[in-house]
Amino acid sequence: MVAIKNELDTVQQVKEEIEELREYVDRLELQSHRRKLRLLEQGLTFFLSYTILASMLGMLQFGYNTGVINAPEGNIEKFIKDVFEDRYKENMDHGQAELLYSFAVSIFAIGGMLGGFSGGIIANRFGRKGGLLLNSFVGIGGACLMGLTKYFNSYEVLFIGRFIIGVNCGLNTSLVPMYISEIAPLNLRGGLGTVNQLAVTTGLLISQILGIEQILGTDEGWPLLLGLAICPAILQLILLPVCPESPRYLLITKQWEEEARKALRRLRATNQIEEDIEEMRAEERAQQSEATISMMELVCSPTLRQPLIISVVMQLSQQLSGINAVFYYSTSLFITAGLAENVAKFVTIGIGVIMVNMTLVTMPLMDKTGRRTLHLYGLGGMFIFSIFITISLLITEFFGFVQEMIDWMSYLAVVSILGFVVFFAVGPGSIPWMITAELFSQGPRPAAMSIAVLINWVANFAVGIGFQPLKTALDNYTFLPFSVLLAIFWIFTYKKVPETKNKTFEEILALFRQNGRGSVLESSRLYGTSTTLSDGPGGVCCMRQHWQFPHDDVSERNSPVESHAQ
Repeated sequence: MVAIKNELDTVQQVKEEIEELREYVDRLELQSHRRKLRLLEQGLTFFLSYTILASMLGMLQFGYNTGVINAPEGNIEKFIKDVFEDRYKENMDHGQAELLYSFAVSIFAIGGMLGGFSGGIIANRFGRKGGLLLNSFVGIGGACLMGLTKYFNSYEVLFIGRFIIGVNCGLNTSLVPMYISEIAPLNLRGGLGTVNQLAVTTGLLISQILGIEQILGTDEGWPLLLGLAICPAILQLILLPVCPESPRYLLITKQWEEEARKALRRLRATNQIEEDIEEMRAEERAQQSEATISMMELVCSPTLRQPLIISVVMQLSQQLSGINAVFYYSTSLFITAGLAENVAKFVTIGIGVIMVNMTLVTMPLMDKTGRRTLHLYGLGGMFIFSIFITISLLITEFFGFVQEMIDWMSYLAVVSILGFVVFFAVGPGSIPWMITAELFSQGPRPAAMSIAVLINWVANFAVGIGFQPLKTALDNYTFLPFSVLLAIFWIFTYKKVPETKNKTFEEILALFRQNGRGSVLESSRLYGTSTTLSDGPGGVCCMRQHWQFPHDDVSERNSPVESHAQ
């Protein structure tokens, strides 16, 4: 009887401790909810706007150098032929010149791979802002080499310059989205994340306008056109030094709380920053043991595998959608569709105008409609218009003898390509850059950004170097492989990608923790589940573990209590 009584007392004690833990959980959830409501009330301040403007110059650099190579294609091929003839006293055939031009296009992406892969290391060692400042010097070097190509009378100088500016742009695509996502208020994170794409599209548009024959798209002007990439780098060197370092980096990575507070006061234009500090501390407590996570640990971690796969596929959905085929070769595509060369170049400018306008339209929708929904709309629209592009090219070929049909199909091709670009701007253009920064917390975020951006640039390179051979092999069916890939990416997004709108980094992590059941030890090691609870100043404070209490599993229900009792 005494043993039974002791067992009953033990059971009663366990029940009381379960209730005590549940009260702490309820109190923590209430505090978190109130803190989140206050975070959602934050607005856009002048200094935050200035900081985002200074940082987004890196993405403008990326957009400019992506599009600048398009318009002077013929001029660059002519330069390559002339240099070859001067050097070897023999003519180069058109196929060789075209291949070397494709190399000039694609070596930019090779540099981007290197820069993107190094982004996490640079971000952790020098900080987000510090990395951007150092990267500006890389951009200046690459731009100078491209601008001096004719002076050295060497297409190898062009290749080296394109490679170095690619490294610069690769680092920008890793550092800028990370920096903006970490300084942005919770309720503005989506819209401000879209600023990345706005900067890219603005850079594209500037390069397209400057690349027309009436401005710099000439045999004499194209080196200056490429060399103007020095302007965003110099401007960033001027504007960025007065901006603060990322408060999350200062508080979580460097443990410099006072510096983090100073940075937050400047960014929020208020002394009321405790909600931001507490939100960062919650992330830090939930991620204490992941501060040293490397790329290899990230790849091998079962717990982090799902968000990593989502990040990688989202990056592929951007690059393998076919959009870079439009960016790099839009002028030749329009000529193939039946437009005159001078008209094709002006329609290419229309692509840039549409991209900028649609990105502006998308900015307020990002935090209202949500990332996942917009990405689905974007991929779906691109799939439909990619089919129309193929149809217009086929009809132009089959009815080439009927002038009225050629004219009509030219308009259909133009509308289809512009529609393709519109839906790219709706979702795939901006969301992949920001989703990786949202899916990971401070510890694995730099490594995840490095891997995702590396994959992005590898796909960028594959499209850049492979589109011309693909176009030769498939002719008018060139966009069909992109149609198939777009359908696959739509299905993946529908089934696997979570909505991150208005969710804190801690809440996003909780989504994957729930999906990763069965790996408690790995989750505990990587996510650091210990959390501090307090009744307030001078109140009771204890350290406990976050545990779920399934009603159908007694052993799971008891084990955390026993741990707590110890």
